[in-house]
Amino acid sequence: MKANQFGKDGWTPNRIKNLKGKTFVITGTTSGTGYEAAKILLSKNATVVMLNRKPKKAEDSIKILQQELGNHIDVIAIKMDLEVQASVKKAAEEVLKTVSQIDALICNAAIAQVPNQTLTVDGWESQMGTNYYGNWTLQALLFPLIEKSKGRIVTVGSLGYDMGIKTIKFDDLNWDKDYTPNNAYSQSKLAQIMSIYELQDRLKLVEKTEVKAYACHPGSSRTNLINTSGSFMMKFIFNLMKLSPLTQSAEKGAYPQLMCATKPNLDQKEFYGPTGRNFWTGPVGAHKLEPHAKDKIVAKKLWELSEKETGIKWNI
Repeated sequence: MKANQFGKDGWTPNRIKNLKGKTFVITGTTSGTGYEAAKILLSKNATVVMLNRKPKKAEDSIKILQQELGNHIDVIAIKMDLEVQASVKKAAEEVLKTVSQIDALICNAAIAQVPNQTLTVDGWESQMGTNYYGNWTLQALLFPLIEKSKGRIVTVGSLGYDMGIKTIKFDDLNWDKDYTPNNAYSQSKLAQIMSIYELQDRLKLVEKTEVKAYACHPGSSRTNLINTSGSFMMKFIFNLMKLSPLTQSAEKGAYPQLMCATKPNLDQKEFYGPTGRNFWTGPVGAHKLEPHAKDKIVAKKLWELSEKETGIKWNI
């Protein structure tokens, strides 16, 4: 394995300089890696816009952050349910009205391992609808301001991208046949990662290289992700795993997204996350991405399908 570009400890947030005057939009900040990422950015004097589906939980999180960091923190909460396209559109509109720049949009929120096939109100399998189409629409609608700000789009993927059928099941995207929680989750995370590399190519083609797009993952972090949407058995297994050395803190799980959002001159072609055993834990840096995640033909087809499904075209 190649040596970590950031030395033996990998990248850590002590490399982040003062972020006063910079604005970060983050999804899913009431717990886990999103909360930790918001906390670190606020501690560096950034403005943080939190997008969460439960306003009360967002309010509670802000109170805790104020207790820990001081009342001076500049944090804005906007309601958004990533699973519902109308909610995503409304939230994007509100973000554009509220802030005048976006230095990075961090797409951190996700659902995982939904036990039975469930469809969103827009008619998509719930993990694909939330993790993929929700982010697609949010990124596309905020893109003009991100472009104006010479900002970044950071997608928080998952090693799950390599644990399912390893492609997009175009003939049965909703898994009407052979639904399994893992395959559906895996496809949604693969789609998320694929669309980032496809976006890079499209930006390069029109010479809009001032906008950067990054894909990363948190490794195996102790978060509530599985507890929120997984089956009883998955929760049981995952909560046992949390006690083992195979997992790391949610704070450490936030490092890859923070690095992708703030590190100057970071190579977009790489995939970022923990570089230790199985890429579950360890120092943060670039590591191997399996070739199926950069399958150009599949990525292009997925992009075109996404435009058709959501009715949203990127203004590139």
